[in-house]
Amino acid sequence: MDMDSWLERSAIQVRGAADNKRQALAIVAELAARAFGFKAAQVLELLEERELAGSTGVGHGVAVPHAKLAGLSQMRAVFVKLEQGVAFEAVDDKPVDLIFALFAPLGAETEHLRSLAKVSRLLRKPEMREQLRNAHTADAVYATLVREVESSAA
Repeated sequence: MDMDSWLERSAIQVRGAADNKRQALAIVAELAARAFGFKAAQVLELLEERELAGSTGVGHGVAVPHAKLAGLSQMRAVFVKLEQGVAFEAVDDKPVDLIFALFAPLGAETEHLRSLAKVSRLLRKPEMREQLRNAHTADAVYATLVREVESSAA
């Protein structure tokens, strides 16, 4: 997984403020829209459609929302750390404060599924979640994620 090719520092927010799941997804959509050149409303609609199929809250305060975007040329990602966790209908019913959203081009099903699996494995590690929660800048989040992925690949 080439984290640095699909996660940019400009697509990381470390002090997101949301009162509910929809507001949290709206933060993700805004970041994605700015970073990838899409309309936030379009991205939010796709994320909400995916959530209707089942929550992407994977437990331990983590959600991995995802969508396919027409016009995207490669896998892209957005990371948001919320100041307070929000109800997300997660599998463990715990509030979500770490959101790692993945966006795939249309037709990239295999790459999309592999990326989802890798991100889920990465965020299943308690030490990774702790490091991300303790990171106070986009640079710190980026370095943590890229370093972990590089060391896992070695």
